[in-house]
Amino acid sequence: MHTARVAERLAEEIAAAGGWISFERYMDIALYGPGLGYYSAGAHKLGRGGDFTTAPEISRLFGACVAQQCADILGALGGGSILEIGAGSGRLAVDMLSRLETLGHLPARYLILEVSADLRERQRRALRQRIPHLEQRIEWLDAPPGASFDGVILANEVLDALPVSRFRWYSTRCEELGVALEQGQFAWAPRPANPATAAMCRALATAGGGWQDGYVSEYCPRLAAWTAHVTRALGNGVVLWIDYGLPRAQYYFPQRRGGTLICHFRQRAHDDPLRHPGLQDITAWVDFTALAEACMGAGYRLAGFTTQAHFLAGSRVDRAMQALAGGDENQFARLAVEARRLMLPGEMGERFKAMAWSRGVDAPLCGFEVKDLRHTL
Repeated sequence: MHTARVAERLAEEIAAAGGWISFERYMDIALYGPGLGYYSAGAHKLGRGGDFTTAPEISRLFGACVAQQCADILGALGGGSILEIGAGSGRLAVDMLSRLETLGHLPARYLILEVSADLRERQRRALRQRIPHLEQRIEWLDAPPGASFDGVILANEVLDALPVSRFRWYSTRCEELGVALEQGQFAWAPRPANPATAAMCRALATAGGGWQDGYVSEYCPRLAAWTAHVTRALGNGVVLWIDYGLPRAQYYFPQRRGGTLICHFRQRAHDDPLRHPGLQDITAWVDFTALAEACMGAGYRLAGFTTQAHFLAGSRVDRAMQALAGGDENQFARLAVEARRLMLPGEMGERFKAMAWSRGVDAPLCGFEVKDLRHTL
C-alpha cells in the first residue's frame, strides 16, 4: 500500500533525527519524496476523478484570459517565450497556446518546469491530442532554464504547495510544531522555536495585530529563495503568480488562530495533514506580502497585485467569452456560468489573487488595471 511506504519513509526520517522532524520536512517528504511523495507518485490529482480542481479545469476562459495578458507582454517585448512552472494536467498550456495562436502572439517556445513524471506524461497527452501542430514549440524541463530568455514566467497554484513551517505562539514563548511518532501514529509535537523562528513569529504577530496565547499558524521559510531560483533566467519580461492567499496583515488576523493549512483528498477538503501521507495534497495560503518582498530581492519591480476576479476582468474576459462561444448562445451561457465560478467572491474571485513582477517592461499590464491592491501589502 502506497501510504504505508510513505509512512515508513517518514518514520525512518523521524528516527534518524532523534524522534522529531519539522513540519516543513514532513511536508517536503509527503509531497515531493522521490517515487513516494504526492507529486512524485502516480495518483490522479487534478480535475474530474482527482483530489482537487483548479481554475483551468473549471473553464478554458481562465487560460484565454491569462493568454491575453501574455499576448500583451510578448507584444511589448517584440516576442519571447513562456515558462510555466508546474503545468498540472496541461489544460492551462493547451488553452493558452490555442488562444495565443488566435491572437497572433504564439511564443517562440513554451517551456514547462514539471517535477512530477506522471503529470508530465499527462501534459504530453493533452497537448498532443488538442494542439499537435504546436508540439514542436513545447519543451519540458527538470530545472529552471540555465540560459536567459525574454517573455513570461507563469505559476498558477504552485506557491501554496511549498512546504511551510508550523508554529504556536504564546506571549512568553514561541513553539515550533513538528511531527513525531506516538504509538505508531504521526502526531504534532512542539519544541521551543529557534531564535530565527521566534523572531519571525514576533514580526508576524505585530503585522496581524496581536495574538492570544495558543495562536497557531505557518509561514514559508523557502519562499524568497525558491522564487528567486525559478525566475532567475528571465531577462526582460513579467512573472505572473496566481494563487489563493492574503496580504500579511489579513493572513495573520488574530481570529485566524488555526492557520490556513488545507488538505485535498478525493475532492474533499480537511485540515489534518498527518492523515494519508503521500495520497493527499497539503497546501497553505500564500503570504502575498512575503511574495512582494521576494520580488525586490530577486531584482524585479512589483508591477501589480489584484484579485483573480479583477485580473480576469482586466484581461478582457468578455471578449474571451465571445471568441470561445463563436456565436453559439448555449455555449455562451455555459461560459457565463463558468465565469461566475472563477470570479464571484463566494467562489474563486476574491480568495485567489494575482501578482506581477516585471523587469524591462514599462507597458501597463491589462490584468492589473481594473483594481490595484498593492497598497494592501
